[in-house]
Amino acid sequence: MTATASKSPAACGPCAAGLLCDGKAGKIVKDGVWANNPISIQVLGICSALAVTNKLANALVMGGALIFVTACSSLFLSFLRNATPRKIRMIAEVAIISTFVIVFDQLLRAFYWDMSKQLGPYVGLIITNCIVMGRAEAFALQNRPIASALDGIANGLGYAIVLAVIAVFREMIGAGKLLGFSILDKVWYEPNQLMILAPGAFFTLGILIALLNALRKDVPETKP
Repeated sequence: MTATASKSPAACGPCAAGLLCDGKAGKIVKDGVWANNPISIQVLGICSALAVTNKLANALVMGGALIFVTACSSLFLSFLRNATPRKIRMIAEVAIISTFVIVFDQLLRAFYWDMSKQLGPYVGLIITNCIVMGRAEAFALQNRPIASALDGIANGLGYAIVLAVIAVFREMIGAGKLLGFSILDKVWYEPNQLMILAPGAFFTLGILIALLNALRKDVPETKP
């Protein structure tokens, strides 16, 4: 089947509720969470992955923020994809993404002020996060709204999972705690302060990316 044929409505087959093509949802989720993970495969969003993963709580909130922004912005951009002139599409993308970032930031300030202070400017910097803009350009502008929202959720979830894994190791080894609960007793364990500093973030992320790529045996190697 040619690439053109695979994208045609006839080749796509009947769609569930006219929104998601049969079998497409599973591939979208697998690509976003595992096969094409934004951090471990595409190496995007590295700044926040290094900056906010000193604590698991920070990583979870940051992951939730990206899921919310990517899902909502992809949904709205897909709705407007046929009405947005190509020449101003990136301006429209930034405007919509900024709106949802501001909404999340204000909710965080209103209901979780302590976390808002800890994350500082990093929630606002989601506006410039390559993951959000990349999904808008690569997927939302070419696909239907529900599929685009699912793609945003999957990629945000893939990002959040990696952040959470990094944060677990950094907080546990660096402070002996997780979410404020003592895991490694200081009576017999001396916290490794290096893990909560920037070098610890680099080491943990590098090791995690190497391990995840080693486990991706189902993805064929690209031949030169």
